[in-house]
Amino acid sequence: MSADLALHRASRLPLILITSAVSAVGITVVGMWAAGSTAQQVPGIEDAGPLTSWGLPLSRIVVDIASVATVGALLLAGVLLPGGRDLGRSRMPYLMWAAVAAGLWALSSAALMVFTLSDLFARPVAEVLDPAMVADFALTSAQGRAYAAMAAAGLVLATLCVGVTTVRWARAALALAVAAVLPPAFTGHSAASANHDAAVTSLALHVAGVAVWVGGLLFILIAALRRTDGAAEAAHRFSPLAGGAFLAVAASGLVNALVRMPLSGAWFTTAYGRMVLLKAVALLLLGAIGWWHRRRTLTALTDGARRPFARLAVGELLLMAAAMGLAVALSRTPPPSTGRGSPTPAEELLGFPMPPPLGDFPWTPLFTQWHFDPVFAFGTGAAAAFYLVGVLRLRSRGDRWPVGRTVAWMLGLAVTVLATMSGLAVYGKVMFSVHMGQHMILAMTVPILLVLGAPATLALRTLPTAGKGTTAGPREALMRLLHSRYVKVISHPAVAGILFIGSAFAVYYTSWFERLMGSHLGHMAMLIHFMAVGLLFFWVIIGIDPGPRRPPHLGRLFVLMLTMPFHSWFSISVMSSTGIIGAGWWEAVGRSWGPDLAQDQYNGGAIAWATGDIPVLITTIILAVQWVRSDRREARRVDRQIDRGDAGDPLAAYNAYLASLHARDRRPQRQADQPAALAQDRTT
Repeated sequence: MSADLALHRASRLPLILITSAVSAVGITVVGMWAAGSTAQQVPGIEDAGPLTSWGLPLSRIVVDIASVATVGALLLAGVLLPGGRDLGRSRMPYLMWAAVAAGLWALSSAALMVFTLSDLFARPVAEVLDPAMVADFALTSAQGRAYAAMAAAGLVLATLCVGVTTVRWARAALALAVAAVLPPAFTGHSAASANHDAAVTSLALHVAGVAVWVGGLLFILIAALRRTDGAAEAAHRFSPLAGGAFLAVAASGLVNALVRMPLSGAWFTTAYGRMVLLKAVALLLLGAIGWWHRRRTLTALTDGARRPFARLAVGELLLMAAAMGLAVALSRTPPPSTGRGSPTPAEELLGFPMPPPLGDFPWTPLFTQWHFDPVFAFGTGAAAAFYLVGVLRLRSRGDRWPVGRTVAWMLGLAVTVLATMSGLAVYGKVMFSVHMGQHMILAMTVPILLVLGAPATLALRTLPTAGKGTTAGPREALMRLLHSRYVKVISHPAVAGILFIGSAFAVYYTSWFERLMGSHLGHMAMLIHFMAVGLLFFWVIIGIDPGPRRPPHLGRLFVLMLTMPFHSWFSISVMSSTGIIGAGWWEAVGRSWGPDLAQDQYNGGAIAWATGDIPVLITTIILAVQWVRSDRREARRVDRQIDRGDAGDPLAAYNAYLASLHARDRRPQRQADQPAALAQDRTT
C-alpha cells in the first residue's frame, strides 16, 4: 500500500471519532426527549434550568467517552501490542492519547459534579459554583465523592501517562483507569434498588466490561488505520478479551435490569423498559459482529487486508456509541414503580428484607434462604468454565489430567457458592455466629479444595505461548507472575501464616469490621480477602502448583502446627471478649429474634474453634500422603538410573539417593525448570 493511501486512511480517524461522539450525543438527546426526562419537575420546587437539564447528561456522555478512550489507549499500549518491557516507538504515542483523554475525563467529571449538585438542589449552575458548597458536596455526598474520585484519577492519569515509558507502569495506569470508572456505579438508581447489593455489583461489572470492550475496539481500529506495527496481533489478542467482556456486559446488564424492573408488561409499556429492550437488541447485534470478526476479518487482517476489519469495526463502534447514548438516557429516566412500599431501615442496610427467625430447626433456613450475588455467581461460573475448557483441551490432544483434581476444583466452587449466596450469606449479615461460620468455610474449607485442583498447572499446560516476534504470551506471563519477587515474598511460610492469622485479628479487633459490614463493597472485599489469604496459606502447605519456593514436607508440617494454635487463641479470645465486635452494625440492623449480641458472639467464637480442627486434620492427612508419594517418586527415579546403568555401584547409587533426600529436606525445592516439572506431572 502506498504512503499516500495510508495517510488518506489515517486522515479518516477524526471523522470516525467525531461521528461516534455525535451518534452517542444524538441518541442521548432522542432518548431523553422520548422519555420526557427533561420535562420532569418536582411540584413546589423550582427547576434548575435548561443548562443543567441538558448539561448534566451531555457531560455524562463526555465522561463516558473520555473514560473509555483512556482505558482503551492504555489497554492497547500495555497489554495488546506486542513488544518488550519498554514501550518503544510504536506504543509510546498511545500514552499521549491516554493522557489527553484522561485530561478530558477529569474536566468533564468536574463539570458533571457541578451539574449534579445543581440538579439535586434545583438551583442554577451559577448559584452552586461556590467552592465551599462544591467541596462539601464532594466530601459528604456519595455521588459527589464518586465524581470527585473520577476527576482526581483523571488528573493523576493525565500527569502519569506523559512520563510512562515501560509496560509495567502502563499496566498500573490501566488498573487505575479501570478502577476509576467504577465509583458512579455505587450511586444512582442501582443503589436505591430493593436488592441494591446485586444491582450495584452488576452495574460495576457492566461498566468495567463496557470500558474494556469499547475502548479496546476503538484503539484496535486506530492502530489498524495508522498501520501500527503489531496491530494484527493486537486484534487477535483482543478477540478473547472482547468475548469475555461481551459475556460480562450481557449477564450483568440482564441482572441489573431484572433487579430494577422485574418481568412484567412494563418492559413494553414504559419508556424505561423500551430503552432497555433497545439496548438488548444493540448488544445482540454487537455479539453477531464480534462473531463475524472472529470468523472473517481477523484472518484478513493478519494477511494484510485491513479494509474488511476497518469497515466492520467502524459500524461496530457507531453501534456501541448509540448504546452508550441509550445508557445515559436511561440514567436520567426513573425506572417504573414496582409497587413496593418504602424499605425498612434493616432493608436499606442489608439490601434485602430481614430474614425470618431460624426457629426450631436452625439449619433449614440456611439452605432455603438464597440471595444472588453477581460477583461470586459470575466469578465461580467463569472459573468452572475456564477449568473445564482447559481439561477438555488437554484430553483432545491425548494428555491426561487426574479426575480428582477436577472434582476438588468443582467442589470448591460449589462450596463457595453455598457460603456466599445461601442462607449463610443472608444470616451472616444479621448474626455474628453465622458470619463466623461463613468466614471459616471461605478461609479453611474452600482453599483446601481449590489448591488441590492445581489451576495454575492446568493453565501452564493449556495456555498459548508467546507468538512469533513477541517476548511473552499468556503462559509466560503466568510463569513470570508465579516466580515474581512479590509472590516469592508473600508465599514465604512465615508471611503466609502471619497473613492467615493476623488478618483475622486485624479485622475483628479494630473498627474495620464495622466499616466493612456497613458497605456491600466492603463486605464483599472482606470475604474475598479471607478466601485469598486461605488460598495463599494452604497453597504453601499442600499446593500442587509451581511457585518460587517449596518448603520440604517436614517444614510445611511445622508451619501448620505452629500456625493453628494462634487460630485457637483467636477463637478463645472471641468467646471471652466482653466487648461486642461490630456493635454499631448489629444494633443498626436491629435483629429482634434469636440470641442477644453477647451470646451470639460467644457462639461465633465456639464455631471458629470447633471448625478449625477438622480442616487441620484433613490438611495433615493430605500432607502426609503427598510426602509418601514424593518419596516414592524419588525412589523410582533412582531405580531408573540404576536400571539404565548410570550408577555402576549399587551402594553408591543408594548413598546418592540418601544424599538427595537429605539435601531436599534441608533446602526448599525450587521449580526453576517448569517444562521438566510439567513433563513429570503428566506421568503422575
